[in-house]
Amino acid sequence: MTTTGTEEAFSHPALFYRSEGEYADRTVSFVREGLAAGEPVAVAVPAPNLELIRNGLGTDAREVTFLDMSVAGRNPGRIIPGVLRAFADGHDRGRVRIIGEPVWAGRSAAEYPACAQHEALINEAFAGRAATILCPYDETRLDADVLADALVTHPTVIDRGGERASGAYDWRAVVARYNEPLGPGPGAAVLGFGTAELPEARRFAVERAGSLGLSERRLPDVELAVAELTTNSVVHGGGRGTLAVWAEAGHVVCEVRDTGRLTDPLAGRRPPRPGQIGGRGLLLVHHVADLVRTYTGDEGTAVRFYVGL
Repeated sequence: MTTTGTEEAFSHPALFYRSEGEYADRTVSFVREGLAAGEPVAVAVPAPNLELIRNGLGTDAREVTFLDMSVAGRNPGRIIPGVLRAFADGHDRGRVRIIGEPVWAGRSAAEYPACAQHEALINEAFAGRAATILCPYDETRLDADVLADALVTHPTVIDRGGERASGAYDWRAVVARYNEPLGPGPGAAVLGFGTAELPEARRFAVERAGSLGLSERRLPDVELAVAELTTNSVVHGGGRGTLAVWAEAGHVVCEVRDTGRLTDPLAGRRPPRPGQIGGRGLLLVHHVADLVRTYTGDEGTAVRFYVGL
């Protein structure tokens, strides 16, 4: 497999594949090219594909970092800080090579917009970095809209015809398209809050989540995420906000809405800097939640997070 030249700082190709054999051949070749060049290599793909690559590499697999993306990247918002940047920042003396497969058949309709935005934001997060991140897409099992989005979020495409530039590449358009208005789901319990009501908002969320069937083990996650988001609303979002809690498709869902404007598309997706104090609230929400969706517009910002029942 050939990829964009190593003299270019960042390369982000999409790999379109149609069979397990094609997948294994292309990805194993990509990994071996990196190992031959002395590049640290990580593979973060769902478990079945992880085994295809591991088996194809044989003894070379010992030189590769493997991560099950269905676990490490269950929440797409964790992939940039917790998978891609974590590996790249740990090998910052030269070029790194990563296979990342965040989109697979079985991703829910709620998850996919966050996946698409993640793929787009990689281009911003790694601008100027010496890295190659290859993102496989299964042409036989993914919807046509998903494959079309891959052409927009990746500057180059690799398929049976070889490697070519994507004429549709415009990652900011995908970030904007999936910046979708959100609103409380059916049967949501809603609480307005200000500074004085911050403790009440935490209790409200925990009690409501427990009544909806969330396990005691996950209730601290809800409390932490709600505390971070409601405090952020008070400090940066106009001093007040609303909190809604409901059940949806096997999850407890919490949404915090305020009149602030979130202007940084990578908010919550950057690892903290050494010695950084503050500014970690949304990163913590991504860390404890199974999915985070964000909408920001002229009227304000809504952050919705999901915790599995």
